[in-house]
Amino acid sequence: MSVTEPVLSQPVAATISPMTEHDLLEVVEIEQTSGLSPWGWDAYHRELQSSDRGLMWVARLENKSIGERSLAGYVVGRLAADELHINNIAVRQEFRRAGIARALLSRLLSEAKEIRAARAFLEVRAGNKAAQALYENCGFCAVGRRRNYYSNPAEDALIMTLEV
Repeated sequence: MSVTEPVLSQPVAATISPMTEHDLLEVVEIEQTSGLSPWGWDAYHRELQSSDRGLMWVARLENKSIGERSLAGYVVGRLAADELHINNIAVRQEFRRAGIARALLSRLLSEAKEIRAARAFLEVRAGNKAAQALYENCGFCAVGRRRNYYSNPAEDALIMTLEV
């Protein structure tokens, strides 16, 4: 994923709420424009329908005059044993660097703490310095590397973790 200059440089008011099936078209659109490894509609839908410990949140804009779309971003995680694996987090290009990713991550980590997760971990592209800075500012530390974890383009992943 390439990082470009954001259109906004100040916080945007958003409400964090559980993801629903009605959000999936916009979630997939955000995914496609964010350079994430694609899950697609079916995978998100299965995750929503699963009785497992999936944690899925969206950021809805409170001031719709900022943009035409209601969803600014989303985060998806899954609890396995006492670990939260953060699978995806993405924010629309025009709302990056406005505090939305931090708010989504904070809500997900708060939920993980409530359900007694001991730690959270994620993989991030080795070249995605903006995302790494966000995670570090939220307390995550790099603990390892997965060689050639990503494709299109091929790239290593840094493994980052946080004690919840």
